[in-house]
Amino acid sequence: MMDKSFSDSNLNVTATDSNKTPPNFISQRIKRKRDDDFFEEMDKFREEIKLMIHSMLAPQNTELSKISPTLIEIQQINKNIENSITFLTSQNKELQGKIEQYEIQAKRDREHITLLEDKIEELQRLDRKNNLEIKNVPKAKNETKDGLVNMVLSLSKNVGCELSKSDIKDIYRIKSKKEGPNNMPIIVETGSTLLKNDLLKSCKSFNVKHRGKLCAKNMGFTVNEDTPIFILEQLTAKGSRLFFLARDLVKTKSYKFCWTSFGRVFVRKNEQTPIILIKSESQVHHLLQVA
Repeated sequence: MMDKSFSDSNLNVTATDSNKTPPNFISQRIKRKRDDDFFEEMDKFREEIKLMIHSMLAPQNTELSKISPTLIEIQQINKNIENSITFLTSQNKELQGKIEQYEIQAKRDREHITLLEDKIEELQRLDRKNNLEIKNVPKAKNETKDGLVNMVLSLSKNVGCELSKSDIKDIYRIKSKKEGPNNMPIIVETGSTLLKNDLLKSCKSFNVKHRGKLCAKNMGFTVNEDTPIFILEQLTAKGSRLFFLARDLVKTKSYKFCWTSFGRVFVRKNEQTPIILIKSESQVHHLLQVA
């Protein structure tokens, strides 16, 4: 009886409890269903995103497929340009090396040319060492060498340094490029440098001592006798140019003296300063700037 009563009692409790609370397996089945739906929705969302991204990238991929050949071509062009630049750079270095060699050679050539010019200048000075140049002498009609000799002999007599005909080795008037009478310089080649220098000194002394400086009448002219004449040693073309420029130093009163001796040009500021030998035009320009 007790066993039966215990059994019934347990059954009743169980029945009652079962009415109040649903079994555990029912709750677990509902939860699993909800998780499956969520993951399914997520999968659908992912697929939609993939499709969306694919649809967005599709035009870009199409454009890229079109651009790719162009990019490849540009890359090839860039590569060709780089190769060309490399080649040109090497060529430029080679040319620079050649230019440097040419510049060195040109410098040597200029130095050699300068040396040759100096030698030629020296030879020309030696060739003219006995020569005088008389400027601004009126030209007579039917002028002859004898007539020119007589002019020089008359001049030498008037300045106190009388020459003989044998002292004159040669005499001539420089030819003019223009036609008609003109007072081109007369070149007188004397017998020696000493004779030339004596005549030059006498002419300078005459101009210092006399108020009326040397003119055409001192050479025997009776027409245009007041035409001033100038006697100096014959200079080379370079010497004449330097002498012309050096006289500007005296004109600007920066220098007091300017003269020639043995074909060379000299200047001096005053009696207390050193004598300067003029060697080039650039030297004269420098002296003018610093004066």
